[in-house]
Amino acid sequence: MPSQRRFGNWIAAARPRTLPLALSTIGMGGFLAAAEDQFNVTIFLLCCLTASLLQILSNLANDYGDHIHGADHINRIGPSRAVQSGQISAQAMKRAVYLLAFLSLLSGLSLLFTAFPGSLLSIVFWTVIGILSIGAAITYTSGSKPYGYIGLGDLSVFIFFGLVGVLGSRFVISGTVIYYDLLPATSVGLLSVAVLNVNNVRDIESDRQAGKFSIPVRIGRNNAAGYHVFLLGSSLLCGLIYFYLIANPWVIFLAVTPLFLGIARAVKSVPDHSLDPWLKKMAISTLIFVFLFGTGLLLGS
Repeated sequence: MPSQRRFGNWIAAARPRTLPLALSTIGMGGFLAAAEDQFNVTIFLLCCLTASLLQILSNLANDYGDHIHGADHINRIGPSRAVQSGQISAQAMKRAVYLLAFLSLLSGLSLLFTAFPGSLLSIVFWTVIGILSIGAAITYTSGSKPYGYIGLGDLSVFIFFGLVGVLGSRFVISGTVIYYDLLPATSVGLLSVAVLNVNNVRDIESDRQAGKFSIPVRIGRNNAAGYHVFLLGSSLLCGLIYFYLIANPWVIFLAVTPLFLGIARAVKSVPDHSLDPWLKKMAISTLIFVFLFGTGLLLGS
């Protein structure tokens, strides 16, 4: 029983409910490649594995970093954190962060050697990108100067879950990328920021007490709700522009709009302590958006 409990603690700390976000990023890159008959199943699966490991790494590092810097405390709203609650020791979590960083790098290198056999320049370039991604995952709330504490988390999520994740997976899978792809990459990046925004609105009071100046802490709850509407609306607009440019009428991704509206209303009116379920809904809605977006792409190709 104790071993089962410890295993359950690690599963909870990994936060599997956030994995749809990582899969959304890779999924969009995969759909963009598939729409041009350039899809490779093996490379796609390796991309999914690497992205999932990076997501888990980020979650564990966040658990450790927020405990060290005081953002996780007894008054914090939301699910119990493993280190703060004593379920996992800080030293054990730190070791797990190092392990996940190593596994992420190993998975990433396997991906690159599969995608670019014999192309040393490509392998070196994407290895550097991968190391930067690992560094971003760890230093969000860890280290002496965590950038998440000064409100740069949104920018980092947009870059790595949107631009780097989508365009990178698109290129690694197919070997090509076009400038139009910036639009769906931007859509996914904005929706990823929206997931983070729900999290930060939920934690707005505890983050303020801990000196963690996220965007909602800086601009206030009401403005954060307006910011959320901007993120969701802009993501849909980017998708519409993309489909217009490629002359594809299958804009079935708009079917996700009612889900987005419901989440936007929740961010505006649901009390902080009741927002946690909407975090999962935002992540799943992002995955639905990507699935519908990709289905429309394939129908029109």
